[in-house]
Amino acid sequence: MPPTDPSLARRYRRLLRCYPREWRQARATEVISLLLDTAPTGRTRPTVRETADLVRAGLRCRLGRPASRTVVAWAALASVICGLFAGALASRAAWETSRPQPDRAEAGAILTEVFPGHDLGDIDTPPALFVVYGQPLSLRNVKTVLLGDGGEYQESATGAAAFGAPPVPAEQIVTVARQRLTDAGWRVYDPEVTGGTSCADKLCATPLAITETSLVARHGDTILNASVSSQTALDATYLAVEVHRAPPPAVAPAGVLGALLGAVAGWLVFGWASRRTEGRRVSGAASVLFGTTMVLWWLPVLLAAPQLLEHHLRESHPAWHPLWEWLGQPVASLLFLVGAVCALLALGLAAAPRRDRSPVALVD
Repeated sequence: MPPTDPSLARRYRRLLRCYPREWRQARATEVISLLLDTAPTGRTRPTVRETADLVRAGLRCRLGRPASRTVVAWAALASVICGLFAGALASRAAWETSRPQPDRAEAGAILTEVFPGHDLGDIDTPPALFVVYGQPLSLRNVKTVLLGDGGEYQESATGAAAFGAPPVPAEQIVTVARQRLTDAGWRVYDPEVTGGTSCADKLCATPLAITETSLVARHGDTILNASVSSQTALDATYLAVEVHRAPPPAVAPAGVLGALLGAVAGWLVFGWASRRTEGRRVSGAASVLFGTTMVLWWLPVLLAAPQLLEHHLRESHPAWHPLWEWLGQPVASLLFLVGAVCALLALGLAAAPRRDRSPVALVD
């Protein structure tokens, strides 16, 4: 088969899509001819090395600024953070495939089975899958999320509580609950026990040592969180239980797919803006705006991710915290919005008409 086989030329042309359009219009035919001339007889596909070289050089060419030593690093930062935000948004959308939170009948059956003999009172059911201070996110409370209280945006849960002194020792409550959960097919995690003090009177003349035991279990897509206290005050809670759903199966693949698409889009948009502002007066302003965006978007991630990782390693978790919490969102949503405004302004400068069109350089 001759080296000018049409299928090989088509595959080379597809790889050259990694380059910007202006470059392809000026150089694609010449490069394809060179590649075909050097290909051995009978080849129908580009080699792995050719593919890697063309993709790498094409992505670099999309950034422009061939003399810059930092543009690749900035593009990587933009690509990764855009991928993370896109993945978080996609995973949140996938949460909508979750079953509703347990209703009173389902929660009541679980509580009766696991905590027999305890008066847990009324069972509270949530109004939505995710809530802010117990209420669905809406225009009325969006200000709460944006102005520093974004940590209250959390998955809801169906809950109940028992008040007063525990009828039996707290250790016995935990032991019985673990056994009943295990017998019912739940996966029970090791309980976490913390110590503290309580007061026997208003003046707290006689401090009392108390323990707080956190019990976590999972069965299918249902997670149970219980807190058992050894306190004896009549107006305090000795048993609090919440039942909620685990992340649905669609969350992980949706997050991964959204992250990949977001990263690619971030690289392409950054490259477009970089080429559009190269050698123009607006280049400095666009760079400042872009740098501000990166600081405002990356700072919450660098602060939140290590803390959440330590939290996961220290405590039992049947499910990981949502991806947006690892990005410091929506706690730092105001920083994200300010960064988004800066990014839009930088893109606006890039989109402004330009008089000169510099020739596209070939990146080796």
